[in-house]
Amino acid sequence: MKNFIQPGEALELTAPAGGVVAGKAYAIGVLIVVAQAAAAVGVKFIGSTGGVYELSKTAAQAYTEGQQLYLIVATSVVTSTAGANLPCGVAVVAALAADTTAKVLLSSSIQGA
Repeated sequence: MKNFIQPGEALELTAPAGGVVAGKAYAIGVLIVVAQAAAAVGVKFIGSTGGVYELSKTAAQAYTEGQQLYLIVATSVVTSTAGANLPCGVAVVAALAADTTAKVLLSSSIQGA
């Protein structure tokens, strides 16, 4: 196929305001990615678009397997609260309210599309 460009599991993107930290989730527009390495604002970085990641979660929230989770863009923390937050994936393991992280399967499609 002449119009194929690349697989979409890892994309070269531009780090947003504040830069990125390896292993944290970020919204690039409506695309949710996990940074593979740290990068300063405006610098290119590789963002993973799929897979299961252990991400920081909102304190005092418990999640069940398969529960839809959302990304709080300002803090790069996952939550069960939809509101203005972007859908980012689903919990693959139940998380207790006392847990500080959740295992999240990133959504495989572009968020909000």
